[in-house]
Amino acid sequence: MSWIWNPDGDAPKPPAEENMVQDPSDPTRKVTKKAANQPFLAHKQYKEKQEQEHQAWLQRNREREGKLARGEEVGPAEEDPTAEQEVGFLGLLKFIVYLILIIVIAGKFFTGSFLWEYDGKWARLKTYWPENSGRLFSETYLATFDGSDPTKPLYLAVDGDVFDVSSNSRTYGPGGPYHHMVGVDAARSFGTGCFATHRTHDLRGLTDNELRGVQHWKKFFAEHKTYNKVGKVLHHPVDPESPIPEHCDPKKEQTSHPTTGNTDTISHSKGNSERPIREEL
Repeated sequence: MSWIWNPDGDAPKPPAEENMVQDPSDPTRKVTKKAANQPFLAHKQYKEKQEQEHQAWLQRNREREGKLARGEEVGPAEEDPTAEQEVGFLGLLKFIVYLILIIVIAGKFFTGSFLWEYDGKWARLKTYWPENSGRLFSETYLATFDGSDPTKPLYLAVDGDVFDVSSNSRTYGPGGPYHHMVGVDAARSFGTGCFATHRTHDLRGLTDNELRGVQHWKKFFAEHKTYNKVGKVLHHPVDPESPIPEHCDPKKEQTSHPTTGNTDTISHSKGNSERPIREEL
């Protein structure tokens, strides 16, 4: 029945003095040592220790300067043990190396592949160190890489750029469906699809869509994961008075023939035939 005589309840008991410490953020008040305050108190202790070490370093530094003034021998100057170390370039480089190692190891752990199952062009050494991407080919010399000599690689050119397609000899080698494309810059045929009659680099008279088709295939070979650019071919100037090659399909003489598309196969028409030839990527 004590609540009848004391409805306001008993006043809370103040914490014991031994459980009180100075507030790190306000020297005029004290706080308890409860768990919620421990991180702040630990930081305060760390700062106090840092200050003590700094003052001790200052004292040693003053003693050293005094010895120098008296001509006594002293050791090398001591760095402040409490000074914050800057990361610097080497520290940043080390961080990047560790981050890359963590990423590749995680890829091996989760996917079984250090590159997270990426198998594109950028994962291949030849992309960064090509055999010789600055070679210059004449049209005659380029023609020797048509597969007739089994000791030479297979090269084809698109709008001046020469690519090594030896990794797909079943398609571009002798007897392959695209064998007629190697050893020559048949840029025009990539835009028109006339592979039998447009085996030339002459792009005169092509429509905008056909020109985009040429650039599409040029990009296709440049970014392919197994084909590599090996150089450029030097062409003889096209005689502006010479006739423009006629389209293999007269009905499409003035129409566009885009051959772009993000599919797993490539379709072209060869000559006047409407039967598509497909190259598996």
